[in-house]
Amino acid sequence: MRVFNDQGHYKVRFSPRAQAIALAGFLGMCLAVAIAGSGMVLGDVHIWYCSLTAPPFSPSDRVFGPVSLVLYVAVAVAGWLVWRRPDVRWRHHKALMFWGWQLALTAIWTPLFFGLHLILLALAVAIILFGAIAATMIRFRSLSRAAAMLMLPSLCWVGFASYLNAGFWWLNH
Repeated sequence: MRVFNDQGHYKVRFSPRAQAIALAGFLGMCLAVAIAGSGMVLGDVHIWYCSLTAPPFSPSDRVFGPVSLVLYVAVAVAGWLVWRRPDVRWRHHKALMFWGWQLALTAIWTPLFFGLHLILLALAVAIILFGAIAATMIRFRSLSRAAAMLMLPSLCWVGFASYLNAGFWWLNH
């Protein structure tokens, strides 16, 4: 790590090794959420989900795993891109705080919907999650346009998932 002063601003540059370790950490956090969530979908939960009346445009069950994996990797890389920015300012840390909140909300949604079958509460979390991802993108945009764009597929997917969640609640309550 190198620290230098650029016109009165302290900046940190991380070594390639430190950056690789950090990327592995971001991927690890996101994939841990994905693995924990996928554990909820196995077994009896699959039977419950298949017994629900599905809203129009519901994708096949086989779509969720691959799409989720791609989205989790994109979210991890987005967080890492912001983390590795050389400027050490509060907005940098605030942006990563928003990133952490959206990841935590993602981790909460799956157990609510699939584990506890609380479809309406899961819908509320999905709507809040949509807002958290949008807020993360806004914070990321000034630090890394690439990071903000990597969050866009997640925002779109959560919007679609919110529609599905609302449809499942409406058709099955």
